[in-house]
Amino acid sequence: MGVAIRTAGEADRELVVGLLDAAFQDDPVSSWVFPGEEHRRTTHPKLMAAFTDVVLAHGRIDLTEDGTACALWMSVPADAQEQDDEGPARLRAEVDPDNERVELIGRLTAGAHPAGRAHEYLWMIAAAPGRQGQGLGTALITSVLDRCDRDGLGAYLEASSARSRVLYERLGFALEGRPLDLPDGPPMWPMWREPRG
Repeated sequence: MGVAIRTAGEADRELVVGLLDAAFQDDPVSSWVFPGEEHRRTTHPKLMAAFTDVVLAHGRIDLTEDGTACALWMSVPADAQEQDDEGPARLRAEVDPDNERVELIGRLTAGAHPAGRAHEYLWMIAAAPGRQGQGLGTALITSVLDRCDRDGLGAYLEASSARSRVLYERLGFALEGRPLDLPDGPPMWPMWREPRG
């Protein structure tokens, strides 16, 4: 049975933010960025909303037709300009001004991002908690990876948990450089996938 996928639009914003928030509330990296549980519950949705807005404006959000899973993608050309140096600071000011980890995570991931190679960047992927482990994420990813293979494009992401890293390895991603070590926090794994032939 196939999974029907469509491109999300502005009308889907709150649905996407809700999916991301629910899926990442207890993620190791989210728990590091927002260590207090109550603070995370109230502030984490603002970060997911900021990410959603960036991708709605500059990328593409794939959404399962039933609205239970989404993937945020950015197409990165080979000649992409350096990341906006002030972006992480603006994000921190918008989301949680007193939390330096919001800015730090942006700087660390930007620093690990591969330069000089055109690719599709999987910024985030989420399935509703009751739908995780049912193949929705794999369907969302493989629809883009199939296109990458046809077009000769690589794909890139940062895995935020050991569980997701295993899934991505199964889909052909491999560690790109060194893991990102968050100060006093969990590792993140930058991962690259070469197009298949």
